[in-house]
Amino acid sequence: MTAITADIAAASHAPESDGLRQLMHHIATSARAAATILATVTGSAKDQALRQAATVLRARNRDILSANRRDLDAAHRKQLSPALVDRLELNEGRIEAMARGLEEIADLPDPVGQVIASWERPNGLQIERVSTPIGVIGVIYESRPNVTADAAGLCLKAGNAAILRCGSESFATSSIIMECIAAALVAAGLPETSIQLVPTTERGAVGEMLQMHGIIDVIIPRGGRSLIQRVTAESRVPLFEHLEGICHTYIHAKANPEVARQVTLNAKMRRPGICGATETLLIDRSVAPGLLPDILGDLLAAGCEVRGDAITRVLDSRVQPATEQDWDTEYLDKIIAVKVVDGVDAAIDHIRRHSSHHTEAIITEDAQAAAKFVDSIDSAILMINASTQFADGGEFGMGAEIGIATGKLHARGPVGVEQLTSFKYIVRGTGQCRP
Repeated sequence: MTAITADIAAASHAPESDGLRQLMHHIATSARAAATILATVTGSAKDQALRQAATVLRARNRDILSANRRDLDAAHRKQLSPALVDRLELNEGRIEAMARGLEEIADLPDPVGQVIASWERPNGLQIERVSTPIGVIGVIYESRPNVTADAAGLCLKAGNAAILRCGSESFATSSIIMECIAAALVAAGLPETSIQLVPTTERGAVGEMLQMHGIIDVIIPRGGRSLIQRVTAESRVPLFEHLEGICHTYIHAKANPEVARQVTLNAKMRRPGICGATETLLIDRSVAPGLLPDILGDLLAAGCEVRGDAITRVLDSRVQPATEQDWDTEYLDKIIAVKVVDGVDAAIDHIRRHSSHHTEAIITEDAQAAAKFVDSIDSAILMINASTQFADGGEFGMGAEIGIATGKLHARGPVGVEQLTSFKYIVRGTGQCRP
């Protein structure tokens, strides 16, 4: 019987709230103890665990798919949206992508112990700023089971212990993935409690995590508006905030028409349920009559519902009327809002008022317009002539990501291994005393 299993057994004989509190306290304190060990282990030991985890994921492919089928059956019974089901669903390709992601993380340089900067003072003191693990990271997420592997791999590579709290929708799948990771940790000689999945779907577990200031060092929430709002309102632990993905693609007057068509279709329809999917399309008035009908046709033919302003509706009668709420909506579905604007300044103004500061794209052959766009918009990721669906740590060469941080402190954009480290100063002297 593991320590966590014993704690669950003990909790079953305690009042519900006390039992949950005991369970979460045990998980957090054991993670803190593991973090102390992880801070000093070699990069090769961490990489061994990551590669072993990839091997076990592949070996347990059928077990993972079987658990995922149970989660999917429950999701269909609950009538979850197609976007949530898409996020939840795994197949052999997605499992292989998880495994490859872990191997790619293992191939990255060890982010711990890197000298970020160094200098010498006039008194002879040698000062270095050196990267260190953050410590214990809590990750709270909803329907995506692949986050279990991604978060585990990234936290481990950066020398952190992790407490993962998945949503009830993906609990069966995430539990099997966690078994694979735990087996890899043991095989590599690392503490099994380095990465832990909260073994309950009780909502109170999230509340307990949010109060663990001093035990958990940072919490990363990844989910919908209600989860983010709750975590932001209740947490006593610092956050790497991941807000909504209200992403925009803006087609400038000097856009290449073919680039505009293919990028727009991909940005919306490749995977509509991810946070990097374009939710609002803006297009300059001067090119809308000639270019927008083809773009609308592409989207509608692909099964996308289009909601547009008056000009857009004139260009295609199949377009539904857009409301003010549409400009502030993350659909995560086959729906897009379309607005005709009067140039780059109007596009920038719209994005400033409605963006969630996640990802925005401009399609243009005009270098000055592109420069003005990226200089004027304060979002975490800005694309030029590329799909917003590239807003992903794996696509950035980070191996994987825990999420896209939309705040401005410490981590911003894809949260990869470097963003999961902090730093300390090492000062070397030869007997200097301050006068």
